[in-house]
Amino acid sequence: MKKLIATLAVVGCLIGGVAPIVQAQGLTIFSGVRNRDDILSHSFDFQGRPGNRDRYRLNISGKKLDTAVTEIVINYPEYYDGRFDTNKIEVLYGKESKNTASISEIAWNKEDNNLHIYLEETIEADNPIEIKLSNVRNPRFGGTYYFHAQVLSPGDVPLPRYIGTWILSINR
Repeated sequence: MKKLIATLAVVGCLIGGVAPIVQAQGLTIFSGVRNRDDILSHSFDFQGRPGNRDRYRLNISGKKLDTAVTEIVINYPEYYDGRFDTNKIEVLYGKESKNTASISEIAWNKEDNNLHIYLEETIEADNPIEIKLSNVRNPRFGGTYYFHAQVLSPGDVPLPRYIGTWILSINR
């Protein structure tokens, strides 16, 4: 019995010591996303603190974009209660330097939990994209939120094509 308790204590210490390291490096081991290649990179400019204003930088690798893009759709979970400032959304693209895409309209559908970003110009295939959401109000309480990226290409039947998922962790 003493050996079992000692073993559990050692395992608990190891797990407790590894968790902060894993979290600090932004590594996601068990994400719930089926294919590891579908996890998209992102960053917070102001540390992703609950209830605070922030800027999200949501990235899509050029390798994920084998066709041109005319519309970007971001779906987020129902329990995400943050707020977006649709006047402060930018789309940047390009391999060497970042170009700013002209946006014709941004539609935030709060009932269906999505943002539609309609581009005036087409972003050619293989160009990395950064969606910059500025002046975002983070949810009041922390949590992990799966934001799903979809795109439409010129001439597509209007069905968005899944590109990947950003896993946002808002915590203290």
